[in-house]
Amino acid sequence: MADILAKLKQSILDFDEDVALEAAKEAVAEGLDPVEAIGSLAEGLNELGEAFEKMEVFLPEIMLASDAFKAALEVLEPELKKRHTEGEKAIPVVIGTVQGDVHQVGKDMVATFLTTAGFDVYDLGVDVAPSRFLEEAKKVGAKIIAAASLMSTTRPVQKDLIDFLEAKGVRNNYLVFVGGGVVTQDWADEIKADGYGQDAIATVELAKKLLRVA
Repeated sequence: MADILAKLKQSILDFDEDVALEAAKEAVAEGLDPVEAIGSLAEGLNELGEAFEKMEVFLPEIMLASDAFKAALEVLEPELKKRHTEGEKAIPVVIGTVQGDVHQVGKDMVATFLTTAGFDVYDLGVDVAPSRFLEEAKKVGAKIIAAASLMSTTRPVQKDLIDFLEAKGVRNNYLVFVGGGVVTQDWADEIKADGYGQDAIATVELAKKLLRVA
């Protein structure tokens, strides 16, 4: 089992889609916990995110890693969905990567976990302006707006989103979650976000806790 987890992580670090797909299939065949398997993929992504900030890897490599992650996720996601508890209330959540940031892997992972946990997820993709977050949240009746950032240069846009909601007089209508490789609990506290998810699993647990979902 440990070998498969290591293989999943290394496939991301090596930007190797074929190996990621192979390792994911091995994980399913061996009955490995899909949450644990995706967690190993996440470890690889987190390390790449740190390397990207240090300019040790660049956007083309990040995109290749994203492709590897998606390939593995296509295999693991059906196993994850089997854990979904029938009857959970589908609470609308709007999620996206903030304006100026085109990274999506971590955001995609959070969206996947929220969906399989029973939330009704509306994924706006990347480079999302504060006004677009609010537009969609109003449209779908969202309870949570989740804004991701992987770059230190775009992290301030998370604050811009909260300030925008304040200016529109609707801040109290939504729980605002922030996350991403450069985001910390201290930053979330500073900008008065309602929640910070260190990873996808933590984000889901926090959403359930704050919304009192079983």
